[in-house]
Amino acid sequence: MDYYGGIDWATEHHDIVVLNKEGDKVSAFQVEHSFEGLRHLCDTLKKLVQGDLSRLGVIIETSHGLLVSTLLDEGFTVYPVNPKESENRRKASGAKTDPIDANNLAKMLRSDLKDMKPFKPSSDAIVELRQLTRDQNGLIQTQTALVNQLRACLLDYFPVFPSLFSDLDIPISLAFLRRYPTPEKAMKPSVEELAEFLRAHRHPTPYEAARRIHAKLREPQLTAKPHVVRAKSRLALALVEQMQVLKKQIKAYDKEITALFRVHSDSMIFASLPKAGERLAPRLLAEWGDDRTRFDYTQEVRALGGTAPTPYQSGKFSRPRFRWSCVKDFRYALQLFAWETTLSEPWAREYYDAQRKRGKKHHQAVRALANVWVKIIFAMWKNYQPYDRDVFLAAQNAHRRVIA
Repeated sequence: MDYYGGIDWATEHHDIVVLNKEGDKVSAFQVEHSFEGLRHLCDTLKKLVQGDLSRLGVIIETSHGLLVSTLLDEGFTVYPVNPKESENRRKASGAKTDPIDANNLAKMLRSDLKDMKPFKPSSDAIVELRQLTRDQNGLIQTQTALVNQLRACLLDYFPVFPSLFSDLDIPISLAFLRRYPTPEKAMKPSVEELAEFLRAHRHPTPYEAARRIHAKLREPQLTAKPHVVRAKSRLALALVEQMQVLKKQIKAYDKEITALFRVHSDSMIFASLPKAGERLAPRLLAEWGDDRTRFDYTQEVRALGGTAPTPYQSGKFSRPRFRWSCVKDFRYALQLFAWETTLSEPWAREYYDAQRKRGKKHHQAVRALANVWVKIIFAMWKNYQPYDRDVFLAAQNAHRRVIA
């Protein structure tokens, strides 16, 4: 490779710096984030290497987006890098501008090329599945925020309501609040009327629940002034409307994700994982991918998924640290999956309990268990084999005998 290009990207424009083998700056320019701008970027770089793209590598602090896809489609070799890595490089001077960042990236590529892997895009099916699951994660986070906002709203004028149902955001709870948005309206129906409402919304024990709700509403409770009730009940109804629409969209995402997951050739591997279910199995496949050349070792997966700690040593002091640089959606899926398996896999529960007895906190113990699962899934993924508990336990016992 003769040239090393660093691109500091932004939403409106991109700064590019190109260094040669000796580290001299041979080109520096800025382009707009537009069709014409990206066309100019590609044409300029191609002219620099006289059309031989093997002579140039490009480094950028992202692995997705129209800029990256354009570079890949044009045949450039792209090296994605975590933003924290380049941030650590400039801490010594503290200087930061877009051209300086682009120059630092080019220097990083020139000095660390042997340790970097060029970006290889995932299959279209994986890209779509990954985008759908990540977008749904965002919708679920929005739903959680709305639930918290609704809870805070109710505490201001209808504090007893959150105790009427098992969860605030279940359909029957939202329907009840929509029908009876204030304490005054909620106290009007009789037990029989409440039971009929609950029965219409498929409550398993409508009459017993109606009596409990009827009595709960009539217990002594804090009351807000009428003008507060009018204002806050209006907000509560607005939040209920948003939550109902959001729940409908999340359910539609589930349907689309499940359909895409089931037709993928690797679905049988991830569907076989215990407690993965309809939500976690597609997420694990989406983040793991289907390119068998993507990972050479389990440690690479653990770093990407944030389950492996970052080593820290200074003098005689040595202590592992939480890994911040990772794919957050991947870490969430791995750790949630690991915790769920403690409910179905005896060995997973034993491992988690052993970590806790050693003084590990809950999240530390779950991450340690996730590390074990990464090793298991890695072997399954490499060999195209579904999960088999007996195979794992036999391998575990054989490993123990070797150690002994």
